[in-house]
Amino acid sequence: MLRPVVAIVGRPNVGKSTLFNRLVGRRQALVRDVPGVTRDRLYGRVSFGRWEATVVDTGGFDPSAEEDLVQAVSRHVKAAIQESDLVLFVVDCRAGLTPLEEEIAGILRKSGRPVFVAANKAEGPAQEALLGEVYRLGFPRVFAVSAEHGRGVAELLEALSQAAPGAAPAPAPAGEGLRVAVVGHPNVGKSSLVNALLGSERVLVHEVPGTTRDAVDTPFSFRGRDYVLIDTAGIRRKGKVTAPLEKLAVVMALKSLERCQVAIVLLDASEAVTAQDAHIAGYAHEAGRAIVIAVNKWDLVPHGMVRRAEVVAQIHDRLPFIEYAPVAFTSAVTRLGLEALFDLVDQVGEEAVKRIPPGLVSKTLGAAMERRPVSIRGVPLTFHSAAQVGVGPPTFAIRVNQPDKIHFSYERYLVSSVRQAFGFAGSPVRLLFRRAPVRKRRKRR
Repeated sequence: MLRPVVAIVGRPNVGKSTLFNRLVGRRQALVRDVPGVTRDRLYGRVSFGRWEATVVDTGGFDPSAEEDLVQAVSRHVKAAIQESDLVLFVVDCRAGLTPLEEEIAGILRKSGRPVFVAANKAEGPAQEALLGEVYRLGFPRVFAVSAEHGRGVAELLEALSQAAPGAAPAPAPAGEGLRVAVVGHPNVGKSSLVNALLGSERVLVHEVPGTTRDAVDTPFSFRGRDYVLIDTAGIRRKGKVTAPLEKLAVVMALKSLERCQVAIVLLDASEAVTAQDAHIAGYAHEAGRAIVIAVNKWDLVPHGMVRRAEVVAQIHDRLPFIEYAPVAFTSAVTRLGLEALFDLVDQVGEEAVKRIPPGLVSKTLGAAMERRPVSIRGVPLTFHSAAQVGVGPPTFAIRVNQPDKIHFSYERYLVSSVRQAFGFAGSPVRLLFRRAPVRKRRKRR
């Protein structure tokens, strides 16, 4: 049985995202004391006893706004209402009702969905005295809550669980699929690529750089396989990020690299590889994620102007530390290259969790050290044994006599030997050098 869906709606800056974070039990949505922080739909799971539901956070709803970006946010809010089973209408009981909230109430009545009103920021009896005005909206189910402190949230959840269709114990969760994060600098086409893969406007797309703020997780199936796509905010260089809200968005984008298994590093085909592209690729490399480089907006490059091989060579020249990452060429607008992109995503995802038998690892690395012996301060580096100790990224422990004095160039040679023998396309390979046990000499009798 599918979990019921609860859409959280309301005008800007009434505490919708704070309530969403309270319900899902973690800080999934960005929260800031300014209007219009949330733009995309964010999905999370809420549990109350044995009852579970999917809760949807939405942007500030302003149906009569004329700005393109605000109208786009409103379209997403209406989509969330249409796909919901219950609507949680959040108002600020301290500020009183506004004409905008009365307009939203009219839209919700026409939707035909059961509506629960959360009178937020009711920190105590003084605020509860203001609830009478909230009943003017015409919805009988009104609850005084404080999303910040959790006051009244249990009572609200109990009412939602009783009214939800098919309220029953949730089924055992299935595997969610390969987690794929799309990262890149602002306005490179991350959200457009996600929407192209999903076949719908799941995340908001606008020509203004920095439209996406939250890291938006979307489960979907592609060619019969399950994935979770993570769209992220555009990442700029630290020196250029000054607004606190953008700093929070960038932090959440970087955290998405820790949650994913494969990172699609998106580049813009209409411009050269930038220093910021190198920074973002470096973040993915350091996080140990499997990486696919996607050159987006390939449809903007005139036919015959440049060969793909030349672009790949330029990428490897500017990003030599992820030379192991395969390159795809895509267009979110024309859907060019999406099949090939996910061929590579599947490949690097599988390579990242591949395990090699210990005996084969020792044989390969021992032979590599015999081919190129090295001495450290006159003492030969001797090999004892090696074994794979981790996946995602593939990690190998190598026992030698001088583990702390190995030059990075020799380590790079050993990594290359591992790749030649076992592949691991798209994944960084980690080597851990450990001291070999010292054999004790037997005492002569």
